[in-house]
Amino acid sequence: MKKLIWGVILLIGAITQTIVAQEEFSREDVTALIKEHIKGKEELGVFRYNDARTGKVLELEFENVRLIRKLHGYGFFADVDFHEKGEPQKIYDLNFWVKPKDGKLTLMDIRIYKAPKKETDGWVQATRTPIPWWWIPATEHPGEHEEKRGWEISSTMHEYIVEKKNEGNGVFRLKDDKTNQELELEFVEIHNPVRKLEKTGEFFACTDFRLKEGKDQFYDLDFWLTEKDGKLEVTQVRIHKEPQEQDGHWIQMPRYEFENEKTVEVP
Repeated sequence: MKKLIWGVILLIGAITQTIVAQEEFSREDVTALIKEHIKGKEELGVFRYNDARTGKVLELEFENVRLIRKLHGYGFFADVDFHEKGEPQKIYDLNFWVKPKDGKLTLMDIRIYKAPKKETDGWVQATRTPIPWWWIPATEHPGEHEEKRGWEISSTMHEYIVEKKNEGNGVFRLKDDKTNQELELEFVEIHNPVRKLEKTGEFFACTDFRLKEGKDQFYDLDFWLTEKDGKLEVTQVRIHKEPQEQDGHWIQMPRYEFENEKTVEVP
């Protein structure tokens, strides 16, 4: 009981520190950081963004920072409008995740929220699925505890992925436990839903990553998380499915299956 109480106190303390840090920064501060980042990455007015889902480097022209939301304990989330170079009708909504760290604002990640979709009379914006985890709290209703836990788990995973990308000079590095090869991967998305394993109490979610040098080669990575002292942490990452070429196409082949929440190796 004492350990539980102490864990709750630590969790409340960590969230409180982040909330206090957020209060030190305004939406104007966040806007300034985003514009500075975009300007620093632009070449001849073009902002290049690597779309990990399609493997295409988008050439975008900045329009404006349209909306900034604050999620207490998790940071700021900005909707930033761009259009494809030379095509003002093809509008992208990129979400910038900004979080206070070590006394300053830090850009954590950039994700495509909406992308242009061709229709008969022109271009419209289509929301990509799954939506980023920071949009889920806004759709919750009182009492939806499991859904709330879902986005909390996703946020922990995403921050872990960001940290590993920073350590890997922009790529997520993972040693393949089957081949001993170090893979250089680009983060694509976290699958929904995430879930809790009843037998172990662990949390679990699947993700998609693209091989950096392979346009159509996707890995399905499984993440396990545990709650320790009131805080979620990633404890294991495994390759669930690997890309294999068949008849000129890359498909994902499983290395293991699940039986009663346990992994069983595929022969």
